[in-house]
Amino acid sequence: MFSLSKKTKGFFIEINAQTALIARTSSPEVPLAIEEIKEVPIGDEPAVQAAVKDLVGKKGGSGYMHARCGIYPPRRFVRRFTLDLKRVKEPDYLMEICAQQFRMETDKYAIAVLNSADGTDYDMEVGKMVTQKEVVFVGGNNSELLASQERLLALGVYPEGLELGTLATLGSLVNYHAFAKLKAPTLVLEIDPDNTQSFIITADGLDATRSIPQGLEAMIPVVQKELNLKDEESARKLFFSNTFDFTNMGVMLVKKLIKELQSLIGFYEVQTGQSIGQVVCTQIPPKLAWLSNVIAKELGVSVLKLDLADWLKSRQITFASPSASSNLDPRWLGLLSLMVFYDAVAATKK
Repeated sequence: MFSLSKKTKGFFIEINAQTALIARTSSPEVPLAIEEIKEVPIGDEPAVQAAVKDLVGKKGGSGYMHARCGIYPPRRFVRRFTLDLKRVKEPDYLMEICAQQFRMETDKYAIAVLNSADGTDYDMEVGKMVTQKEVVFVGGNNSELLASQERLLALGVYPEGLELGTLATLGSLVNYHAFAKLKAPTLVLEIDPDNTQSFIITADGLDATRSIPQGLEAMIPVVQKELNLKDEESARKLFFSNTFDFTNMGVMLVKKLIKELQSLIGFYEVQTGQSIGQVVCTQIPPKLAWLSNVIAKELGVSVLKLDLADWLKSRQITFASPSASSNLDPRWLGLLSLMVFYDAVAATKK
């Protein structure tokens, strides 16, 4: 049996499709300093357990690491929607949207409704009195959420807070937009094995969302065909190995994805009159980092260069060792977002 160890430090862990990202900080809450960060391939469970024990510092101990956790269940969803204020009074209206518009079996999902501008909970009573109609439906499949919790416990992690990594990341990117004084909207992509979650954000919040049934796995048959490989498994190993330069083939690999993204961007630009200025891919593994440049080039935008160290400093987060921040790329944003605190209500009133 695991015992529950006292928490004197802060611990944060993100489990995504590729890796486990783990951090120990000087305090559970800001202001804090990031003391150590680790990255472990998600398929190596013993290595993740060892990293957890190492960060906690209990040699041979059996205490859980109390941590704030970010997860990416495959059927997670973040969907922006414009409510019909005439129907907000109807008790089943919101669940009807999930069932009919999002094609969800609502009894199998944990669902929350947030205000699109600041991420605060949508208040049904307030909604009846004001014209607050832009909302975001968020949540995940119940069985996948439970499996995520059980997996964390098996790794020696006690989840003191469990968040959708997607939501934490979007919140931070909206804040970063304001911090960096970015003028043009940003396209945010989470490219999973089987689909791509796409979002358009500005400093004012989440403006558009779309789930696209094109992910990394959809690129494997193209690799097999273009390189004349004997089977998809051979193509998959080569694709993820970083031993072959796929840059010249990149346009073919993302062709279907680009078509969907152009549709999303085109609709957004017609609706708002704003043009996308940059793109950021938050879940691409290092060996596939070239995909960001290919996607940006095909869309005619730049890749967003994140200055994470300066942004974190503005949120009262520093690094115990300055060199620790030098290798941070967009993949770390989800983990770092778990550390950040936003007083959304105060900011809205201000």
